[in-house]
Amino acid sequence: MPVHRTKCLSTRLTKAEYATLETAAGGTRISEWARDTLLTSVTRRPAIEHFLAELLALRTILLNLHFAVAQGEPVTADTLQRLIDRADHEKSQKAQARLADPPRRVS
Repeated sequence: MPVHRTKCLSTRLTKAEYATLETAAGGTRISEWARDTLLTSVTRRPAIEHFLAELLALRTILLNLHFAVAQGEPVTADTLQRLIDRADHEKSQKAQARLADPPRRVS
């Protein structure tokens, strides 16, 4: 039994933007491709947010560890655990902030 889709979503595009989307859609009808792309972007968000949070935590640990070593500070197990705890505490907020305000592309 076919699914009846009763709602419509539309947008205006330039010729160049439309051509870009046509290319991305390949042989698929652009409306189907756009629908699938929009729905996929919504469902992938939690996974992307989790991955970004872990990546930012790792970055925080690595940079702080590198800075401590460059300053000649001893890196003890306690120091490393504090870095890990701090990174874990902040990672979700940092990921949400990055995803909420992504860097602007320069055209």
